[in-house]
Amino acid sequence: MDTAEFLRILDQEGRSLAAAAAAAGPDAKVPTCPDWQVRDLLRHTGTVHRWATSFVAERRTSPHPEAGLPDLDGTALLDWYREGHRRLVDTLASAPPDLECWHFLPAPSPLAFWARRQAHETAVHRVDAESARGTTPEESTASFARGFATDGIDELLRGFHARAKSKVRTETPRVLRARATDSDDAVWTVRLSPEPPVAERGGAGEADCEVTGTAAQLYLALWNRLPFPAVTGDAALAGLWREKSAVV
Repeated sequence: MDTAEFLRILDQEGRSLAAAAAAAGPDAKVPTCPDWQVRDLLRHTGTVHRWATSFVAERRTSPHPEAGLPDLDGTALLDWYREGHRRLVDTLASAPPDLECWHFLPAPSPLAFWARRQAHETAVHRVDAESARGTTPEESTASFARGFATDGIDELLRGFHARAKSKVRTETPRVLRARATDSDDAVWTVRLSPEPPVAERGGAGEADCEVTGTAAQLYLALWNRLPFPAVTGDAALAGLWREKSAVV
């Protein structure tokens, strides 16, 4: 997928998130994030959008923390979220291809990284917003193109969980496999050990546990928005993922 496509998805998903949040109302519980109400979701996502924008707009070359959450609610909070999302999309769309700024996962370029990362960030949180107004994550899978969902799995397994921060570890080596049932080449082998997971594309060798589903189902399941559609082998490894895979 190219940067332009990620920006198109980021634009669409951000607007859909706002519409769902407006329909649900700020007090609504977010079933996919049980500790949150819609106001928490808007504050979090809007803050992340502004944080990402700062690196691109200001050409920042070193990390800095996110700003504090805004003391806003109701219509003012929704407007604040929409303004931040619009600025993020516009900033990325106008950035030069040779942009130099800080980013935290391997990518062809900083611009490609931020467009991809914010598209997935916003897409998953759009599912959260829709869950607050009664749309189940199972129903939300229909909105994800297979290629985008596959890319999101790849970013999560080979990007986020390759970092030292990943808590998905086992005392002895184990192998978890994720296999999309609607694509011949969407298979990942995740080698678990006391070190950070090592994930690779492909399904060679034996696996202790295999989780399967469509690419969209696996995308949301690996982000802990859905149960795994099917699990074979040692289900404790699927349970370990659900318990330890939260991204920090």
